[in-house]
Formats: sequence, C-alpha cells, structure tokens
Amino acid sequence: MNHRKSNTPTVAAAKSGFSTATAYRIEADLRTPASAPSPRKRRRPDPLGELFHTEIEPLLRASPALRAVAIYDEMRRRHPELPPGIRRTIERRVRTWRAVHGPEQDVIFRQTHVPGQLGLSDFTDMNPLGISIAGEALPHRLYHFRLAYSGFAHAHIVLGGESFVALAEGLQNALWVLGGAPREHRSDSLSAAFRNHDSSSRADLTQRYEALCAYYGMTPSRNNRGVAHENGAVEGPHGHLKRAINDALLLRSSRDFADLDTYRRFIDELVSRRNKQLRTAIEAERAELLELPPRRTDDFEESLVTVTSTGGFTLRRVFYSVPSRLIGHRLRVRLYDDRLKVFVGSTPVMTLRRGRTQKRGKHGHVVDYHHVIHALRRKPMALLNLVYRDQLFPRIAYRRTFDVLLEQGDERYACRVMVALLFLAHERGCEAALAEQLDHELAAKQLPDIDKLRLQFAPDPAQLPSVVVELQPLSVYNTLLEMPASEVRS
Repeated sequence: MNHRKSNTPTVAAAKSGFSTATAYRIEADLRTPASAPSPRKRRRPDPLGELFHTEIEPLLRASPALRAVAIYDEMRRRHPELPPGIRRTIERRVRTWRAVHGPEQDVIFRQTHVPGQLGLSDFTDMNPLGISIAGEALPHRLYHFRLAYSGFAHAHIVLGGESFVALAEGLQNALWVLGGAPREHRSDSLSAAFRNHDSSSRADLTQRYEALCAYYGMTPSRNNRGVAHENGAVEGPHGHLKRAINDALLLRSSRDFADLDTYRRFIDELVSRRNKQLRTAIEAERAELLELPPRRTDDFEESLVTVTSTGGFTLRRVFYSVPSRLIGHRLRVRLYDDRLKVFVGSTPVMTLRRGRTQKRGKHGHVVDYHHVIHALRRKPMALLNLVYRDQLFPRIAYRRTFDVLLEQGDERYACRVMVALLFLAHERGCEAALAEQLDHELAAKQLPDIDKLRLQFAPDPAQLPSVVVELQPLSVYNTLLEMPASEVRS
C-alpha cells in the first residue's frame, strides 16, 4: 500500500512482488485472507476439471515415478480438446500431490568426520576432457583418494578399467605420499572390477582387497551399489578436481602432452597445489594416522606364460613380443595397470608397456621391432602380411614410408627396403632422426635411398677402428710414493 500511494496498481504490484490481479483484489477488499468471512474461491474455471482425481491420481498411485510431462502427453492424447497451456498446471498439481501423498524418500545424513578416521577411494572418467598424448587421444580414468576430515587428495592416472590392480597401486601411492594410513578405507562396490568374473574370482578379489586393507591396519568398507552419496566425501570432489584440471588445461592453451610422464607431472603438480591450501588441516590429521608398514605390499597380478615360436606370449588377449632368445622359456609376469614386469625365475628380464584389447574384443599387440628385426632380416617378405605389422613400426613415418613403397607395385622391393630401414634404426640407434629424414623425403615425393641413409647415419660399427689400451703395472705407481711432495704436485 505504500507503493500504491504514488504508483498505479500495476506498478505497485510489480514493486511488491505479486501479480496485478492480486493488487486489484487487495484494493477491492483490504482485509487479510485470514480475516475474510469465507475462503476465496477460484476466479477462473479449473482447466482440468475432474480429470486430476479420476485419471491422473490413479496413474500416480500406480507409478509414483511417472514424470509430469509424460502425464501431460497422455492427457492430451486421451482428451484432444484440452488446451496446450495446461502443462504447467499439471506439473504444479503433481508436485503438490507428491508432497502430500507421495512415497517416502531417502534422507542424507550429514556426518561429523574425525581426524585420521576415514579415507575414500573412487574412479572418475577423464575422457570428456579430451586429453591427448603426442596427438593421439588418451582414453583413461583417474583414481582419486581423499581424506574425509582434512580434504587431502591424491590422483593417479589409470589407463585401464576400475581393476583391483589400479586400486591397489593408486591407494598405496596415496598412503606413502601422505605418510600414514586412516583407520577406515571406503570404496565403491568394486562392481567394475568384478565384471566378467565368476564367483570364485570375485571371492578372490574380495579377499585380496581385505588383505590389502589389513596390511595397512585399515578397516575395509564399501558403499551400497548405486548409492553414490554414501561415498560423498570423494564423489563430490570429483567434480571440483575435474573442473580445476579443465581450468588448468585452458590456461595451458593445449590439451596435448608430449608423453604420459609429462601428463602425470601435470596432474601431480595441480593436486599438490590444492593440498597446499589445506596444509594446516592435513598436518593436524597426519598426527592421527596409523604408521605405515616397512614396505609396500603387492599391487600387481602374477601370471605364468610360455614364449612361443612367434617370438612372444599372449596374456589377457594381448600379444607381447620379447627377444627371440626367450622362445620356449616359461616366464613369470607381474601385471600392473600400465606395465608388465617380466621375470625368468626370480631374475628380472624386462619391463613392457601394457597393451589393451582392440574394439569388439580383437587381440591387441605390443610389439618392439628390436625383438624381431634380426629374424625379419632373414625373412623380409614376412612383413607384407604380418598380423601386427602396423604395431611393428615405431613411428608414423615408417608406416607412411611402407605404404608409399607398396604403391610402387613391387612388394618384394618394398619389404626389403622397409626391413633395411628398421634394421638401420636398430643398429645405428637413430630411430627418431631417421623418421624425420623419411618425413622430409616423403614431403619431397622421393623414395628412400637405403645406401645414402647408411652413409648419413653414423659409420658402420664394423668399420670402427680398434683401440688397444695398454695397462701399466701397479708397481709403476710406487715411484710416486718415493718422490718429494713438491715434485708430485708439479
């Protein structure tokens, strides 16, 4: 009414925050609704009439989760005479009905966290951020560990799925960076790790997870499947961390990294900066953590494989090449998320990059041309239809060169030259420099001349001069002991 002293009813109503109709109703009757002799009746006819009680309510009772828009479409289908503007009316009536007659909903109980009590682990998909390594897209996840009290966080890049190996490696990395362990560790239901496993394998994974927690003195716990808010102390920060990573990528002006190690350092530095802001709370919680054991426990899966005459072994539907001297040997392989460690008995032999199956379940290949180049020199035509030919080439320039050689029509010549180029890269240690030279020649539409390339990239090791070093007898040094100190210094 104060606005009404100097404004029209329309303007006064707008300034007061209600409709023009309400303004005219107040002017017609200055009494409050509570003091009115009878409740105010509808000013317009109900657009739904009895439909809400006779048709809509039965639908809601039968299917409480039914959306209001679906009810609107159904009513319009049953009664074409209804105006299209009743959607908002139906939505408001359905919301009111659910508030009065709807089913009970789950209640989230906010928790008071105790220092050193709870640590949480979870995985989050990073593919929407569009990260690439050397121009190739990097499909991956991020393992995320967080302390509920202080907010300490640790992130670990996971190239495979949500496996126990990825959880064990990421969790142990986090604990050793932190310098202690919480009394309880909570994860999700590990359903992704159990996928495609039989009951005995699932029981084994459960026992391994419980043994991992017991080794660090932590009590293992899991939230119920599909109930993300039970893991809320890490589920919510997923979004904050991914938004911070996206901001850092925008400031960096590029989502491409030279190699995986550079990307790992990028994530580590970003998480460290965020932890630094919580330094006081983290230091207070560190004092309440359990002491770490003397050393880490296993964070890998172990398998026994046999190297076949193909110069490698197959593990988890992926073929791995090894030096031909290992053909016929039985190897012990430790399978990590991003690598394989190969042992002959207890002797470590090599570390291989872990491969993944291709689309539609096709076998993957991790091949090092250094392993097979000597055998390939004796059988160069084997390159033509080799199963893992594309994976054999160490860089794109080599594959492009082979494609151009094949276009010339002489397959025998193409295979012979390509094998010679690979052997040159192997023997002279010039893989990267040779690739640059091949790119230069392809841009100039020239075929590689293997003789010129041999002269260009270092001399043949067989032609290096032989250097003979003659060692003097140790008795000669006795002369130094007999000389005056002034003469020795001079």
